[in-house]
Parts: sequence; structure tokens; C-alpha cells
Amino acid sequence: MTDAARPPASAFRPSRALAILWIVAGIVGWTVSFMIYREYIGQLTDVAPTFSCEFSALVTCGPNLLSPAGNLLGFTNAIIGMVLFLGPVFAGIGALASPTGMRPWYWRTFAVVVLGGFALVHVFAYRSIFEFGTLCPWCMIVWVVTIPLFWSVAGWTLRAGVWGAPRRLGDVLLTWLVPISVVNYLLIAVAAQLRLDVLGSL
Repeated sequence: MTDAARPPASAFRPSRALAILWIVAGIVGWTVSFMIYREYIGQLTDVAPTFSCEFSALVTCGPNLLSPAGNLLGFTNAIIGMVLFLGPVFAGIGALASPTGMRPWYWRTFAVVVLGGFALVHVFAYRSIFEFGTLCPWCMIVWVVTIPLFWSVAGWTLRAGVWGAPRRLGDVLLTWLVPISVVNYLLIAVAAQLRLDVLGSL
């Protein structure tokens, strides 16, 4: 076997199920980010969006979209989402297409980007609940897909040894992926209920 044909000494490849999960999460996240972008343009131009997110005084996007927090870099955060959600799609497709896997630096970069998205989601959730007093429906879909995306990427990269140790922690995260994600959702839901009385407003 020539050097060109020999598999890399240190390469990693997730399971097909994980790769598909990342692709689906990326596609859903990108689609919703695009819908938020359309909603943002509608707010600026007074043009009705295709799918409005204005359901009630509590469930609405308006206060979030036009606030400084909704435009961190001077433009709508939806553009950030449209860029970043391509990452899971590329990572999943790359994993399916690469028979021998990819180098650690690739997966570490991917994991760090996903970690950044995970952190931003919780910052936005906090500000939405405690500062704006509203729940953006499209934003909540982004939260729903980003949370399991993060925990699955963290679990797999740890278990596979992309970071070295601790592999056992990765096993725990992947084994309990669904319960961990549900608990994460519940923490946000409980905070929203205590602060906004969501159930009482229905």
C-alpha cells in the first residue's frame, strides 16, 4: 500500500446515525434561521413574511429581532445561524463520505463551533425570558435542535478520543443523550414558566 492510500494514523469517524442526526439538525437550524431572517426583513420593510412568528404578546419575535441582542455583530443573528448551521451539514456529509474518517483538528474545530452555538442559544434564551419577556417560536426551534447537537458532538468526540481523555465521560453523554437533552429543555421551560407564566397565558 502506498503512503497516499494508507489510512491516516489518527483519524476519527462518527457512526452513520450520528452523522445523519447532525445533517438533520443542521438543515432544520438553517431553515429556521432563514425564516428568522425573512421575519427580520419584514420588520424593517413592513413586508409580511411567508410564515409569521407573531402569535401573541408572549409568543412573538418582534422584540428579540430588533434588539441589540438580536444583532450582536451589527446585523441580525439569523445570518450567523445560516452560516454556522452549515457546519453540522458539512460534518455529517463528510463523515458519511470519508471511509477512514478525518483528523482530530477537524473534529475539534467542529466541536468548538458547536459549543459556541450552544452557549449563544442559552444566552439568547436567558435574555428572551428575563429581559424581553417573550418567547420567539422560531428561536425556540433553534434551541431545540442545537441542544442535542451539542451534547451528541461533545459525547462522541470525548468517547472517540478526539480530545484524548476522558473517554468514559463521552460514553455517559452518548448513552444518556436523550435524558440529558430533555433535562436541558426542562431547565429553560421551567425558567420561562416561573418568569412569564406561560401556562397561565394560554
